Amino acid sequence: MKILMVTGYKPMELNIFKEDDSRIQFIKASIEKRVREFLEEGLEWVIISGQMGVELWAADVVMELKEEYPVQLGVFPPFENQDGRWPDALKEKYEELTMTADFFKPIYKGDYQGPYQFRTKDMWLIDKSDACLLLMDEEFPGSTKYFYDTLQKTAKDYPVFTITPQDIDDVVEDLRMQDPHYWD
Repeated sequence: MKILMVTGYKPMELNIFKEDDSRIQFIKASIEKRVREFLEEGLEWVIISGQMGVELWAADVVMELKEEYPVQLGVFPPFENQDGRWPDALKEKYEELTMTADFFKPIYKGDYQGPYQFRTKDMWLIDKSDACLLLMDEEFPGSTKYFYDTLQKTAKDYPVFTITPQDIDDVVEDLRMQDPHYWD
């Protein structure tokens, strides 16, 4: 696998409303754990659409991993100005990402025109990647359900690696056990 797509929940679906929420570090650690494994196996690119939440957190992880691995980050939003209605803090983060990513290109020129742009974005990212890393709880799929349903219908032989709530709990426990005070 050379190209991995990463996607998952938006922050509000996880009841995360601030970028300094402590739970983000555990989500990022879970993403890093999986991406690092893929990098060891030869992963070259991570691609995202740049939506807020898991995708922006994955971008942060990839940018940090660039210090250790020759990985590249591609950002392909469904349309220009996808951050137009986002909170200011996330707009700034997104703008910085558009400038620091190895490749950035909206799939459609112009602003939002309709839901077909999201469906096209999903299909385009699936077509351009070798596999997907998806943070999703099947019991509560949220907006990831649309992407997951698309995968189920159209990409039968497409590998999907998931990060589940249990995976995040495992990472939390691993991090707690690494804390020297845990053993006191």
